Amino acid sequence: MKVALTTRSFAGLLTALALAVLTALTVLTAGVPSASAATGVSTIAEALREDPVYVDPAASDLLSSADADALAEQIKDADKALFVAVLPADQPTDKLFTDLRTATGITGLYAIRLGDRFDARADSSVLSPAAVQNLVSSVEAEKDAKTQLDDFTDRALANMGGSAPSSWGSSDSGGGVSTAGLITAGAVLVAGGGGAYALVRRNRRRHEQEQRAALEKLRVVVDEDITAFGEELDRLDFHPGEPGADDAMREDYEHALDAYEKAKTYMAQAGKPEDVRAVTQSIEDGRFSLAVLAARRAGSPLPERRAPCFFDPRHGPSVADETWTPVDGAPREVPVCAADRTRLADGRDPVIREVDTERGRRPYWDAGPAYGPWAGGYFGGGILPGLLIGTMLGSMMAGPAYASDYGSGYGDFGGGYEGGDTSGADFNSDDFSGGFGGGDYGGGDFGGGGGDFGGGF
Repeated sequence: MKVALTTRSFAGLLTALALAVLTALTVLTAGVPSASAATGVSTIAEALREDPVYVDPAASDLLSSADADALAEQIKDADKALFVAVLPADQPTDKLFTDLRTATGITGLYAIRLGDRFDARADSSVLSPAAVQNLVSSVEAEKDAKTQLDDFTDRALANMGGSAPSSWGSSDSGGGVSTAGLITAGAVLVAGGGGAYALVRRNRRRHEQEQRAALEKLRVVVDEDITAFGEELDRLDFHPGEPGADDAMREDYEHALDAYEKAKTYMAQAGKPEDVRAVTQSIEDGRFSLAVLAARRAGSPLPERRAPCFFDPRHGPSVADETWTPVDGAPREVPVCAADRTRLADGRDPVIREVDTERGRRPYWDAGPAYGPWAGGYFGGGILPGLLIGTMLGSMMAGPAYASDYGSGYGDFGGGYEGGDTSGADFNSDDFSGGFGGGDYGGGDFGGGGGDFGGGF
């Protein structure tokens, strides 16, 4: 009788243990998508907010858990906002990058291996479109997923700007849950959390100090611009009630005055070099209003809206584009004022804006990275890169990490967010690109050979 009771008790115990194991497995695997259905973008985004590498269960044959973990650790160690997703070939691609970027909500570089195809997109504050295109092209011929992702990661981390998001925790990236990994990660966080936090704070503090120093150097030049603009307003000697003044003249004058006040306000509020772009945009806008007002008073044809003189924006709006060749550079078309146009025609040098540097007085395009936003406010609309080709500033601005420190200077760079910042849906999809003219593929075309992932971009 005692034996029978013991057997029943043992059987009950086994049953209880089995139920406990099944319950634990259910809890641990909750949220893991089925390998037989396409994984939703929200699921992928949720995983990437916690870890830099996500491998869909249906694509686990492309990248092992061990390889994914190693890749994730490499990205975390580099402290960069690089997101890698490995997805099955039948994953829907229509607006995949834009939707994933929106759902993840973090400014960064997003790389996707989809079956045997590969592509990437990035916010330009992290990596320029040209850099993304070149990086993707450099690994396109590699068919093995591990080799391709390792090589892309190595090259991308060496060029990216920004830092990793604060939300990254454990190193598990394969879609499953590793209890040992969670325990280990917890121990590491407890032991090294204080040191890591101190390191991050020190890096951020150094970055802020560098930004302040750059802004102070730039402030001297911007103050000169504001002063020069104020002197132009005084020299104009316009009075709204003077004989012959009409509503159009008064409107031009008021617009110029508003631009002057805005420039002073923006400069007073500037906290980093990229804030200067708004200042010089206002000055450029105000100078054009003065040019229009002067033409109205003289009864002359109104000037067309053109960029200011490239050699010194204080010269005012340009009147033509002329060929100019900088020292040790290639010829290019630059907008010039009437006086510099005459000088060039006579074989003389234009009057170039020079600023103080550690190497003495130098042209602004040879003075340092902080002048990118300053020049970008004057030469908007995407014309600045062509003007600066071959110059020191042009080379700096072409570097993929430039925008994380100074903004792109001549285009929308994602609302001021840097790599790793939580920006949610606040980003320009045209600015989130791989260099092929848009944020996604066009018609859902993921891949197409020759590095052209846009079906004809």
